[in-house]
Amino acid sequence: MARRTPEQRALLEQLKHVARGLGETFAPFCEVVLHDLSSPKNSIVAIENNLSGRDVGDPTTELGLARIADSSVQQVIANYANRFADGRPVKSTSIGIKDANGAYVAALCLNIDLSLLHGLQHALARFGNVQGAAIAESLDPANADAIRTRIDGFAARRATTPRHLKTQDRRELVRELKAAGVMDLRRSADIVAQHLGVSRATVYSDAKQT
Repeated sequence: MARRTPEQRALLEQLKHVARGLGETFAPFCEVVLHDLSSPKNSIVAIENNLSGRDVGDPTTELGLARIADSSVQQVIANYANRFADGRPVKSTSIGIKDANGAYVAALCLNIDLSLLHGLQHALARFGNVQGAAIAESLDPANADAIRTRIDGFAARRATTPRHLKTQDRRELVRELKAAGVMDLRRSADIVAQHLGVSRATVYSDAKQT
């Protein structure tokens, strides 16, 4: 086992906090493992949200050994296919940590258990499944999308969003909609007000200002 320098010890202590934060953030789907590459035979110094069944003190991986042998090995290897020992599919990302001399001293690895995500995906797909006779129904009023698109286009020409239109621009928009007959459509005032983030009374008031 190689002797750690004070700098390496301090770095590993900080990386333990990073591993803990990542593990808690992405639980329960993501395991986070911190390897001390100066000690390949018992490299794991922290393991958060343990999904693989490994323990602190277990050896490094083949990738860890490759980094120890060759500092030119890619530092960030993201989203590669992997598997746990029991066969569960995993998406892994490995981040090699170098010292000031450019040698690998640690590795922070994230392992996402895809079997958990696949189960969730199937459950959501089942929940969102719509069966039965084809019924033409919408909770959105007719022409609503066309009205919103017209409003979005007006705002885009002024390099802003509908809810950030200046008062004068908003009044000009409503006048344009009125002139085009849009305000005569069923529930048009509600649609316009909602998309602009103002009250229906404000829309009526803007429409009256000619």
